[in-house]
Amino acid sequence: MRAVKLSSPSTLTLEDVDIPEPGPAEVRVKVAGAGLCHSDLHLVDLGDAWPAFGLTMGHEGAGIIDAVGVGVTSHSVGDAVLVNLVWSCGTCRACVEGRDNACEVTGGRDSFPSAPGLTADGAMAEYMIAPARHCLPLGGIDPVGAGPLTDAGLTPMRAINSVLDRLTPGATVVVIGIGGLGHVGLQILKAICGSRLIAVDQDPTKLAHAAELGADVTLEPGPETAARILAETGGYGADVIIDFVGVQATVDLAAASIAPEGKVRLVGLGGGAYPASAAIEAPWGVNIQRSYAGTRADLLQVLALAAQNKIKVEYTTYPIDDFQQAFDDLRAGKLRGRAILVP
Repeated sequence: MRAVKLSSPSTLTLEDVDIPEPGPAEVRVKVAGAGLCHSDLHLVDLGDAWPAFGLTMGHEGAGIIDAVGVGVTSHSVGDAVLVNLVWSCGTCRACVEGRDNACEVTGGRDSFPSAPGLTADGAMAEYMIAPARHCLPLGGIDPVGAGPLTDAGLTPMRAINSVLDRLTPGATVVVIGIGGLGHVGLQILKAICGSRLIAVDQDPTKLAHAAELGADVTLEPGPETAARILAETGGYGADVIIDFVGVQATVDLAAASIAPEGKVRLVGLGGGAYPASAAIEAPWGVNIQRSYAGTRADLLQVLALAAQNKIKVEYTTYPIDDFQQAFDDLRAGKLRGRAILVP
């Protein structure tokens, strides 16, 4: 079979490899589509700082089960499934408490839990192996376009679930970055709350997309953007800001426009640092959280919203042979939503 590998520092190659066989408690998924994410670019850009060369890329996968390992009774050949991003153990304290995205066994204090395309061969291939317990039924959702739900849907869902107490009818929520994650996050917010939504992006076409998805106000980033947000909130600031970019300019925007007792969720991997200290002057009570992926419960919510047609991943498909073009288009910001490789 063909598989996209991070074969050496900063180098992706399409290789012919053996079709894998599922072990006990595993299934083999014939991949229908594999999403591309900015974190995939991040891995490529790490160069020789990333030690897992030879792994198949892709943490956003969905497809049809075509083989099951010994002991698997939860799934059958022919089932359409979404492969969870977070391969937690299910038995440690964090998992039992429902915080499986902070699994103590497959992750740890300084690492994320095991994940396809990061610690195991991923979805950018014709077939992939996954633990049966981490394959969720898709029902009637098209598996070709479903893969991004496991990150582009899951990650915004986790961030949003962590701020539910502030998503009141009179609240203002700012979504920074209307790309792969942000355009789904905006739809989730529209589906579950009545808060006022402000979308920020440097691309006018993405702002137009945000307006189509229900944003009440759209703003381009610049020297006056924080002042605009403050003006839209009577000088008080936004109750919630979710930053799907994470560069210094967007983090600074969040710091300059959050309300007292407001909540900031830093999701993007842009490397920005929040200007906070124990003696921060204003506003008081701001809650800042670095958000990673999500829990199984979050993903089930995402699947339910998708099944109800309340959220939809916008995507462009590429044959797996054109993987490099897909990565290049993602890097150049040409995509509306996600890119999906189709084997």
